[in-house]
Amino acid sequence: MPTTTDFNDRMLSLGLARVSEAAALASARLVGRGDEKAADQAAVNAMREQLNLLDIAGVVVIGEGERDEAPMLYIGEEVGTGTGPGVDIALDPLEGTTLTAKDMPNALTVIAMGPRGSMLHAPDVYMDKLAVGPGFPEGVVTLDMTPKERVEALAKAKGCACEDITVCVLERPRHEDVIAGIRETGAAIRLISDGDVAGVMHCAEAETTGIDMYMGTGGAPEGVLAAAALKCMGGQMYGRLLFRNDDERGRASKAGITDFDKIYTRDEMVTEDVLFAATGVTDGSILSGVKREPGWMTTETVLMRSRTGSVRRMEYRTPVDAI
Repeated sequence: MPTTTDFNDRMLSLGLARVSEAAALASARLVGRGDEKAADQAAVNAMREQLNLLDIAGVVVIGEGERDEAPMLYIGEEVGTGTGPGVDIALDPLEGTTLTAKDMPNALTVIAMGPRGSMLHAPDVYMDKLAVGPGFPEGVVTLDMTPKERVEALAKAKGCACEDITVCVLERPRHEDVIAGIRETGAAIRLISDGDVAGVMHCAEAETTGIDMYMGTGGAPEGVLAAAALKCMGGQMYGRLLFRNDDERGRASKAGITDFDKIYTRDEMVTEDVLFAATGVTDGSILSGVKREPGWMTTETVLMRSRTGSVRRMEYRTPVDAI
């Protein structure tokens, strides 16, 4: 049983950064090696080992999959020493396994933590996602709009032409119609091959990344992680679960989902204040990747607290022998 129910995010934040750093350092050894599974497993092992050092009674609510699919960091797994506050944990030990294997940009290790019951237990199905950064009226864009209407509405809110809007979209055949709708407006599209948590995060720093909006379908678990990031960074996000068959509907029911058509807002996916940490594995728009030099490795991590809106960027340099 937890010895306390207080989610002391200030005390836990540095520990969470260490978790994402450890996963990045472990997977960095496999950057460009062409082995997605080995890179992911290295990150999983390191993340789990570090999580179990934290004084928390943690439960993985977004993880590597159901218990029968993932030997470690599976949904429902208990992590931590068991002597601290009860917390929900959402994680992706290596967001962008393909990016890592091919040494492509924007591979990250990602983890979020909140009080028990604070995060949507999203099943491993698709989610239709839409996100914009901070500073806009609530509902400036919605999932019920067409892609064309979303671009036009955001351009109007920004006081700019549609041609000045850039939208991030996963490059998938299923997004042909989405891409065509955006192209109609004259807006630019940043196509990404993988990594839609980073894609959503780009919206919150539009001046740095050049991306104003994210839209398209991707994994629902990644949607909850992205919502946790925007809870800290600011911005709006909407998600609607998509089901291809009865098995996926069954997964949703098992996770406690009753309204299969519900559109979730950011604050419905993440209902309370959370911590979020991400460490770069390969260089990207948000974070630098792991750097190697003789005898040393260096990481860059972003650590955020939604309660205070604080965003810390931390560089960690460690001797190779200490890893």
